[in-house]
Amino acid sequence: MGIVINQDSLKKLIIDKLKEKNDDIKKQWSSPEGTATRYFYIDDLLPVEIASLIFDAFPKDGEAFHKRESFRERKSTLAELAKTSTLLGDVTTAFQFSDVIEEISSAIDMKSLHADSSLYAGGLSMMFPGDFLNPHIDNSHDGDRKMYRRLNLLYYVTPNWKLEDGGNFELWNSDVTVPNTIVSRFNRLVVMETNDSSWHSVSPVTSSASRCCVSNYYFSNESPSGADYFHVTSFTGRPGETSKRFVGLIDNAIRNTISKVLKTGRGKDEINKIE
Repeated sequence: MGIVINQDSLKKLIIDKLKEKNDDIKKQWSSPEGTATRYFYIDDLLPVEIASLIFDAFPKDGEAFHKRESFRERKSTLAELAKTSTLLGDVTTAFQFSDVIEEISSAIDMKSLHADSSLYAGGLSMMFPGDFLNPHIDNSHDGDRKMYRRLNLLYYVTPNWKLEDGGNFELWNSDVTVPNTIVSRFNRLVVMETNDSSWHSVSPVTSSASRCCVSNYYFSNESPSGADYFHVTSFTGRPGETSKRFVGLIDNAIRNTISKVLKTGRGKDEINKIE
């Protein structure tokens, strides 16, 4: 392959692709389709050989990953990168370099962004047949509740992933009735803004393969709206899932209250103890 694969080389490859796609990034960001949430995606982010090695580094059975399962979601996640391969740690960290952040920040005109090396809600994820992530709005802040969550970066690495495999990223209209589906295509990076109305989800996986993703979040001291606010990750049901939408309203209210009283970041762990 002729290239040493480490954090620095991955960083350079990502920056080179961002520069190459700068005009397309600006166009996508300024004209989101089917949703008010701004986003862009880049295909073929890294050389195919490297993207394939990243996928191969994921444990195919999800070993060491934490299984999350409730009415809200079913997926496996890992933020403790020391428990995984060097390559997975390197590609996750590559998105956190200041010059990568600056390249994205400049393209979308969003200033004062910071990566989160603690990977609060970020890291690695795997989704297996039947796994899903219901429509939700991300937690408004970082783990210390000092900065606002502003961008979500999702890098997909499962080869040959197609629309019919499910497990695809969805951005919703304002009343969460119609999704704009973005296929979780191999070697595709999706970047979306997060705020108090950026509803998104992952459709149920129908493929027998595992959907593998590297996730990062960027934060800022500035509120997306300019006004102070706080909320936990807030879920609802998909269209037609009336009971889940009702349960979601109650669940969100309880976790918001718990989080505000205990001054915790999410309130999810506490409510899971009740469940």
